[in-house]
Amino acid sequence: MLKDLIPLAEQIQALHREAYWQYLPKVEALIKSNIQDDNTIQALLDGLLDFCGEEKILLLFKKLCQYYWAINPQATAEYIHFYREIFDAECHEN
Repeated sequence: MLKDLIPLAEQIQALHREAYWQYLPKVEALIKSNIQDDNTIQALLDGLLDFCGEEKILLLFKKLCQYYWAINPQATAEYIHFYREIFDAECHEN
């Protein structure tokens, strides 16, 4: 039965790698262009949040949150809260 899960795990890893390479240039371009549109930034954060279980994507999420904090700290705090609700086991233990 465990053998049957290996291909699925490999597909998930491939999907996470692909997501990283799709989101990396978008995050970099947004920050470099100093885009401050809430909808644009939040759309990227929403997409990244789906993949934050992957370390590289989590780093992109954090980088974008750091950038967004100066623009909209309240919305950024909400995204950090969403992340913690989904991925931070310690929050679920308390």
